[in-house]
Amino acid sequence: MSGQDVETKLGAARTRLILDKPFLGALVLRLPLEAAGDWCRTTAVDARKLYYNAEYIDKLNLAETQFMLAHEALHCALGHFARRGHRVKHLWDIACDYAINPILINDGLTPPPGMLYERSFEGMSAEEIYPFIQDNENESTLDQHVYDRPEEQSRGKGRQPPPDSGDGRGRNEDEQQDPGEGGNQSERPDMEADEHQGGSQPPPPLGHQEREELAVQWRQRLAGAAQQALQAGKLGSEMARLVDHLLQPQLPWRMLLARYMSAQARDDYSYSRPSSRRGEPAILPSLRSHNLDVVVALDTSGSVSDAEMNDFITEVDAIKGQIRARVTLHTCDSELNPDGPWVFEAWETLEMPESFKGGGGTDFRPVFDWIATLDRQPDLLVYFTDAQGQFPALAPHYPVVWLVKGKSSVPWGQRVQLN
Repeated sequence: MSGQDVETKLGAARTRLILDKPFLGALVLRLPLEAAGDWCRTTAVDARKLYYNAEYIDKLNLAETQFMLAHEALHCALGHFARRGHRVKHLWDIACDYAINPILINDGLTPPPGMLYERSFEGMSAEEIYPFIQDNENESTLDQHVYDRPEEQSRGKGRQPPPDSGDGRGRNEDEQQDPGEGGNQSERPDMEADEHQGGSQPPPPLGHQEREELAVQWRQRLAGAAQQALQAGKLGSEMARLVDHLLQPQLPWRMLLARYMSAQARDDYSYSRPSSRRGEPAILPSLRSHNLDVVVALDTSGSVSDAEMNDFITEVDAIKGQIRARVTLHTCDSELNPDGPWVFEAWETLEMPESFKGGGGTDFRPVFDWIATLDRQPDLLVYFTDAQGQFPALAPHYPVVWLVKGKSSVPWGQRVQLN
């Protein structure tokens, strides 16, 4: 197949995505295509462009080509190029592919041979998958993520030395301005002339400032693509949850939890008459504190790890000491733990209970039913969960903060994302 025929196939794949999967199609349109030299085995992405090996595209059918285009666009839309942090690049790349591929497969796309997939990773983010990835020399991504080149990549995983020959320069067919973005300046990373003329060499890695700018730009593109798909009535429920999760403010959960707990603490002035033994007629204000009564509930259905629960308990313990809170702890899966609750005064260290049961289904109603039997309502309920279970039909009359691991929504209360 000639280079022109490969470009025609890529154009047809993009058109089919726009018609059938407008959310993914809109994202793919934001990635200019460029034919690459021998350094690119299959396809590659650097958040600026999508690079492809013409011989590889020639071997794919149209459905598999659609998958590869959508796969690279999702790497950008999910901000994988800006989220690695201190993690090992090779393992992070694998985790990112394991996070993306189930999304595309569940949306009806056809993966090409060699694409990484593990059913148990469905619904998990790359950060959640990363700890499970083993440093296996035989496991690698089908595509290449060329946003950066850390030293730990020197063993040559997924990269080959650039050759001296080969033009292979493709046309940038889609450099039109994104209507959801603010002008030509925001488009410059996609439109600058290449320093690696002809695609014969890998693109230069992203600099810090460019990485930050592209992260903002791709969030805008993600929101715009979702809006277009919603208007067309073609945004599936799983994709909608994913977009909603990604567009939430990514503030540290510890900061948000401290803010909500502190907001419930009340220091006020008392004007009660002092003891008459001192014979002082004046009534002067004195500071009176109200000890906060907090209920903490842990979802023990198995979706939240022991380590995460311990981190959460440690954080609550630190906050409660600052705001003089009395904490009542309970655990629940589909039923309350029969050994609970456990009560900790403000001066006592909050600890995980020794009797830790769980692993069944998830039902939040038993916790609220139990609170209804208490002699007074709490000032605050903090529920640590993945939010996948049966909620009470109505919100209670006391504030509820849901600390949520995962992408699920809550019907009421304040949702805090566990990042």
